[in-house]
Amino acid sequence: MTVFHRNETKAPLPGSLEGGVVAIGNFDGLHRGHQSVLNRALEEAQARGVPALVLTFEPHPRTAFRPDQPVFRLTPAPLKAKILEGLGFAAVIEYPFDRSFSALSAEAFVERVLIDWLKVGHVVTGFDFHFGKNREGGPAFLMKAGAEKGFGVTLVDAYRDENAEVISSSRIREHLCRGEVSEAAGLLGYHYTVQATVIGGKRLGRTLGYPTANMRLGREVTLATGIYAVRFRRPDGALHDGVASFGRRPTVDSDGEPLLETFLFDMTADLYGECSAVSFFSYLRPELKFDGLDALVVQMKQDEAEARAVLRGVTALGEIDARLCF
Repeated sequence: MTVFHRNETKAPLPGSLEGGVVAIGNFDGLHRGHQSVLNRALEEAQARGVPALVLTFEPHPRTAFRPDQPVFRLTPAPLKAKILEGLGFAAVIEYPFDRSFSALSAEAFVERVLIDWLKVGHVVTGFDFHFGKNREGGPAFLMKAGAEKGFGVTLVDAYRDENAEVISSSRIREHLCRGEVSEAAGLLGYHYTVQATVIGGKRLGRTLGYPTANMRLGREVTLATGIYAVRFRRPDGALHDGVASFGRRPTVDSDGEPLLETFLFDMTADLYGECSAVSFFSYLRPELKFDGLDALVVQMKQDEAEARAVLRGVTALGEIDARLCF
C-alpha cells in the first residue's frame, strides 16, 4: 500500500490511483462508525473496478490549532495506515493540515485536492463531514460540487451502538481515561492498540524476575494508569501474552515519566529498538505504592496469574482485531 506523507502531496498522483473512490475523514480510532464509511468505500471501489483510497489529515486539526494541547490520538498515523492496508485500501493520503490549509475555501479544496490532484471518481464520507474555511463546505455543498464536476458522492449515516448512541472517538477516549478497555473495544470493534519503539529502562524488573519491554506513548495519551492484561505483537508478527503497567511506578520512581512496561510471558528475547504493538484486553487494577520490593513482587505474581486467566478466554471481535492481536 502507498502512503503519501506531508511532503509528497504536491507530487502528481500515480496514474494507477487516479479516478478512485476516496473515503474522506480524520478516522481517529477507525472505530465501528468509521468502518461503516470505509467499508462502503471499499464496496463502491470494487463495484467500479477502481482503487479505494483514504484521504485523512495530519496532524489532527485540533492539534494544529493548539499544539500545546495535543489530542490523545487513538490511532496515530503509522498504526492507522497499517490497519487501512489490512482492510484493502490501495493508498492512504495524509494531507498536511496547517493554518494555510484551514484557510482554503471549500470550493478550492474541491478543485485543487479532489479534482486536480486526486482526479476523484467517487467520494464517500460521513453525513456530518465539513471542510473548507470556517467549515463552509458541508454535505449539500459536496453533493452539488460532485454533480457539477462529475464525481459521485455517498454520505453514510451516523453509526449507533446497541444502545442507539452514536459511536465517536471522544466516547472511546473517555472510556480509556477510566481504564474501561473492554467498553472501548466494544465501540472500536477491536482491542485498543498502541504502537511504539521498545526503549531501554532501569532494568529493575529484570532483577525482580519480571523483565519488561518499555515504551513511551507521549504525554497526550491519557489512558488510565494501572495494570492491564495485554497481547504484544513484534514486527515479525510473533504474538505474546503479557501483563503491562502504564504509569509512573510509584514504588520505585515516583517522579519518572509515564511509561508502558510490558512483561511478556514465557519470552526472554532482546526487544530493544523494535517497533512493536500492545493490545489491551482487561484492566486489572490501579497503580499502587507498596512497602518495599518484596510486596511488589507478590502483587506482580498475582497480576500475572490474573492476566493469564483473562487472555486464555479471549476471541477476536472482528477482522481488524484478528489482524492486530490474534
